[in-house]
Amino acid sequence: MAGVRELVVDEAKIRKAVQSGIPLTITTFTLPHEIEVYVEQVLTVFLKLVGQEKLKDYVIYCVQELAVNAKKANTKRVYFIERGLDLGNTEDYKLGMSTFKEDTLNNIIHYLKLQKEKGLYIKLIFQIKKNIIFLEIRNNIAITKTELVRIHDKLARSRQFNSLEDALSQVLDDSEGAGLGLVILMLMLKKMGLDEDCFDILGTDKETIARLVVPLDKTRLENLTDLSKTIVDNINSLPQFPENIMMVQKLIGDPKSEMTDIAKRISMDPAFTADLLKVVNSAQYMLAKKVDNISEAIKMVGMRGIKNLLYSYGTQKVLGDDTNEKRALWEHSYKTAFYAYNLVKNFKKDKNLLDDVYVGGILHDMGKIVFANVHPELLDKIRNFCSEKGLPSSTFEDLSAGMNHAEIGAMIAEKWNFPDQLVHAIRFHHDPTQCAPEEKDLVYSVYLANMLCEYENGAVTFDQFEILALDNFNISSRKQIDALLEHFSTGFKKEQQRS
Repeated sequence: MAGVRELVVDEAKIRKAVQSGIPLTITTFTLPHEIEVYVEQVLTVFLKLVGQEKLKDYVIYCVQELAVNAKKANTKRVYFIERGLDLGNTEDYKLGMSTFKEDTLNNIIHYLKLQKEKGLYIKLIFQIKKNIIFLEIRNNIAITKTELVRIHDKLARSRQFNSLEDALSQVLDDSEGAGLGLVILMLMLKKMGLDEDCFDILGTDKETIARLVVPLDKTRLENLTDLSKTIVDNINSLPQFPENIMMVQKLIGDPKSEMTDIAKRISMDPAFTADLLKVVNSAQYMLAKKVDNISEAIKMVGMRGIKNLLYSYGTQKVLGDDTNEKRALWEHSYKTAFYAYNLVKNFKKDKNLLDDVYVGGILHDMGKIVFANVHPELLDKIRNFCSEKGLPSSTFEDLSAGMNHAEIGAMIAEKWNFPDQLVHAIRFHHDPTQCAPEEKDLVYSVYLANMLCEYENGAVTFDQFEILALDNFNISSRKQIDALLEHFSTGFKKEQQRS
């Protein structure tokens, strides 16, 4: 969604982003009028899809005000550079700001051209995570301590105003053109029923980030939560894990069990044995030679690998692949697993992580697959629940289309007693920064593998990747992503031909 050439609003893409929790991004270097109009159109569709259309005018004002401020901050950088002044020096800062406004207004085309030449961007990011809307405006400059102090001072002073009339009746410092705008922004937050904690400006060594946080409408949030819980509570209409798998899992969990006991139990079921050997001999484990019996497989793969394999195998047996929709979801899951495995193999080289990340990739979209497997009995229960609670039909439609699927999948995994690391991989595969620190490598790997699949099919752009996840793998450019994808995609096609 970046660039002037992409000014047609793609509602399907916005809907997918809302349902999957993927960020929408718009990047510009000069913020021309056509981009401002485009931002307004995207925000209008985005807010409608998340049930917050009534906040449209307030949110659009806030986002546009912050985008203009980011543009001014970039202009300030090139202006100071051209004049040979140091933004971090108090005297230089005072000197530069005394002429900044007049000089740049009189020659704005020149300074906007300099901004673009230096690659100074304004990036707008709209995302829904954990039932909260995040609206961010980023520019790739480090904010100075002086600037940050001045902004926070203006924000502090803005708290005293209860109306625009109050603000206009007092003289505000307008040397940087941002004072009154921030006051109005804070007033807009009050009108939305939000407090000052919902807005912040922070800096990193690479970017300045203005962040607006808007919780979903309370009623809509309660509807989504209640309906998700009802679906999981009634998941008994789906069969439990096959008894043979549960017995093997029980043996694996028993410290008194011997490897021969586990192998013997698996071997009692010829079909189960054949399926497991097929998986063990796949590219996942990269075995030097083909394994023909379960005892040898357990030695080669290890107890952790066999245990994880049972979770993925059992889930597929329970949820099935008997429709085109389910087959497509499983195919995506297998590709995600393959990409995640190869990310870890190339970047992390951790045997336990290799085992966990593959099964995490296979199971990450459990919540979606459940909806593709919903039985008529469960549908009736859901309809009755919606009717009793007076929930709009759109609530179930949102869930069935993918919204909240990560949480629903994680809740089911918890119900089936999956280990914590797999629950984390499912729950946070669209929101990796929220996972527990000890699960970061696993969750980031599954997240990045899933995004690579989405990038490959054109559903997301490079700008939509989570920067912290890319940093975790020392990836900083689209060129690196393209090279990785080419390598992984070729490997996956070869694996498909083998199976």
